[in-house]
Amino acid sequence: MTDAALAHRATAFLPAAGRSRPAGRSGARRWAVMAVVIAVLVSVPLLAVFANLFASSGGVWTHLAETVLPRYVANSLWLAAGVGCGTLVIGTATAWLVTMYRFPGRGLFEWALLLPLAAPGYVMAYAYADFLQFVGPVQTALRDWMGWSRSDYWFPEIRSLGGAIFVLTLASYPYVYLLARSAFLGQSVCVLEVSRTLGCGQWQMFRRVALPLARPAIVAGVALALMETLAEFGTVQHFGIDTFTTGIYRTWFALGTPVAAAQLSALLVVFVAALIVVERWSRGQARFHHTTPRWRNLPERRLGRFGGWVAAAVCALPILLGFFVPGGVLLRMAIDGGDPLLGAQFLGFARNSLLLGAMAAALVVSVAVLLAYAARLAPGRIVRGAVRVATLGYAMPGAVVAVGVLIAFGHLDSTVDAWARRTLGVSTGLIFSGTAAALLIAYLVRFLAVAHNAAEASLAKVTPHIDQAARVLGQGPRGALRLVHLPILRGGLLTGALLVFVDVMKELPATLIVRPFDFDTLAIRAYRLASDERLAESSTASLAIVLAGILPVMLLSRAIGRARPGA
Repeated sequence: MTDAALAHRATAFLPAAGRSRPAGRSGARRWAVMAVVIAVLVSVPLLAVFANLFASSGGVWTHLAETVLPRYVANSLWLAAGVGCGTLVIGTATAWLVTMYRFPGRGLFEWALLLPLAAPGYVMAYAYADFLQFVGPVQTALRDWMGWSRSDYWFPEIRSLGGAIFVLTLASYPYVYLLARSAFLGQSVCVLEVSRTLGCGQWQMFRRVALPLARPAIVAGVALALMETLAEFGTVQHFGIDTFTTGIYRTWFALGTPVAAAQLSALLVVFVAALIVVERWSRGQARFHHTTPRWRNLPERRLGRFGGWVAAAVCALPILLGFFVPGGVLLRMAIDGGDPLLGAQFLGFARNSLLLGAMAAALVVSVAVLLAYAARLAPGRIVRGAVRVATLGYAMPGAVVAVGVLIAFGHLDSTVDAWARRTLGVSTGLIFSGTAAALLIAYLVRFLAVAHNAAEASLAKVTPHIDQAARVLGQGPRGALRLVHLPILRGGLLTGALLVFVDVMKELPATLIVRPFDFDTLAIRAYRLASDERLAESSTASLAIVLAGILPVMLLSRAIGRARPGA
């Protein structure tokens, strides 16, 4: 379908020209102001962190810099590099295979490759630590089979930096797979066919045409995986790896020095900001939307018997290692033990998790659309900078975000209470802190980057001709967004919403700190039992989190498959 035809279809139901005022500089300016205001409000926890950057920590920061800070930096960089390379290769390769080729089990792999997305990284770490430790089933079976003792063989240590990279790569590659597959599905058949007529083989067509066109989406997926990795706490703590996140927790809660912890958090955010700036600079002025005049179904090349089974094995291995192995370990432990509160009280944990996930998904996606659309209408440095700062919250540990939110809401509570005492003679107490609203704000700060990257990547594929067509027909920015862009972006927005839902289901530190009194979720239940070394009992809540994420994963895969223009 041509850009003109797509614009005509999208604007077919628009009011006639002249019924509403076309957008001008004032309309774009209002959107820019709104984006800056939203970004400032969302960035309050981040600003609270940087406000302590040059404050005195009583010598704690100097001690950290002289002793453990180099180790934090080195381990975090190695972890990010390993997970970034692993997720890039696995996510891009599997997305290209299931999009462009026909082989045994491809229809199953399309959605099954998303299954590790439903499993928290720390739960996967617990499962693999039990599965691969010296007294675990793998090494025990190996010694029984070969007749070895402890000193007769070498086995890789799972509780290591390499083990953390292995686990977090398996837990994070679906971010790249999701966005890469959506980008590959949206590519034009004509562009691919032209590359074939110019002598490109399958590998050259992928490397020289498909990969550059999908670069924004792939980079967005890798960025999500890296930010998730740098903010990970449960896995690296369980494996004994010193990173920024473990250092922040240790400094804040063990040493009791919030200022030094905030300074570590600021340094972590600076690392992520530098990563994003370098990527944007490397992209330069390149643009990646399509100008082809035709949209047809993608050609699916049928692989031979050997090639088909190789492709099936490449797609099956991440699913096996990232879902079925840890899931099987948890299922075995749940059958052997399980949660003693399984019943009505356990259903309450599940209800709380589902409710929070749905509400947070709606809120985060709505704000992400507003920010991404404002940056499209007013692509100035101020708006772009404000949006980037607002989305850096994903790189902050959940506990840091939670404390920042509590500081802001605590100050608001104090202000309202002081006013009520002065004017009404009553005390309002805490009416904002420790509420569901405060928890949703924490989720908004923490996961805005997830939905924003999906919305931004989807908007990048909409050519400016469609915006111009809406303006010619008399629509302002709001009308164009409601009647034109949102229908086109529905696949990408659903992707972002389901990603946020699954992430909220797995979120632990922010929920634990900000949640209302006596408001437990599945993640809190699983972590509390696991931290007490009651891993068999925690497996029930862990499996419930995984099961709750399976249906969104299937719906997500189906939505991506139907999101191709002309489908």
